[in-house]
Amino acid sequence: MYDQDSKGISYMAGFFMLLAFTIAGLVMATAISDALWTQATGRSLQTLTETGLDPAHKNVYRLVQVITAVVGYLLPALVTAYLLNRKPLRLLGVTQGFSFSQASLSIIILASALFVATGFSYITTIFPYPESWIEQFDLMEKQYSDQMSATLSLEEPTDLILAIIVMAVFPAIGEEVFFRGGLQNFLSRGTGRPWLAIVVTSILFSLAHFSFYGFLSRVVLGITLGALFHYSGRLWVSIFAHFLNNALLIVLLYVYMHQGKTVSEMMLESKGNLLGLVAIPVLIVLLAAFKKVSTPKGANP
Repeated sequence: MYDQDSKGISYMAGFFMLLAFTIAGLVMATAISDALWTQATGRSLQTLTETGLDPAHKNVYRLVQVITAVVGYLLPALVTAYLLNRKPLRLLGVTQGFSFSQASLSIIILASALFVATGFSYITTIFPYPESWIEQFDLMEKQYSDQMSATLSLEEPTDLILAIIVMAVFPAIGEEVFFRGGLQNFLSRGTGRPWLAIVVTSILFSLAHFSFYGFLSRVVLGITLGALFHYSGRLWVSIFAHFLNNALLIVLLYVYMHQGKTVSEMMLESKGNLLGLVAIPVLIVLLAAFKKVSTPKGANP
């Protein structure tokens, strides 16, 4: 599917171009980050998983995360959109803002999606995996929680504000531009099958976070964000919802840490249960309502 501003490159080609540019962007981001990390700490960034993250270096690590969001995700999407279209921001869905009804519904939809996600999160913990797998999965989760603890180090209110900027604002913008405005958008236009694009992109979105126990729950979140973007056509809606999700997590971590608890303890307490699955029909109804308020009057719903 082309429009009057297309430059003649197919959207399927754009999908694979974006994947290639992102691989290059992540390699570049890693190289830049490694140089900064080595200069600041005297050690290679590759040793981080072995030595752990010293809270004294948390600001450097926060900068590394910003570099990843911008160089690894945001810039590749912008470059690809520029090569495909004369109005790249419009192509990516970075158009006008969204209505109050869309914003209000997106908050309720996100809350429902998070409740559903707890059910799927629980499912990933009850399968009879081989013992060697469980050890590897547990190690991955421990490394993730250790880095989260040291990175956030939410001792003061200023730490909370910085954490929200670094771990909520930048990832929400960078990842939504890349996954929804880029991959999902191009795959949907190229195949004419938007829900296939939403599911495929949501799986890639979850894989990019390298967390096995959180895989299914992030797929649910990805599908929800993808539906919000698909029905509204506005990237700001999914950016808003993604930001709320990350900011809520950071605020909860802040509360837990000030109660003397660790990130690991919070993750154990938030394993969820199968009760979350009962909210699936509620989430579907809410998304249908969002679709209705997002459909222009006189247009086919």
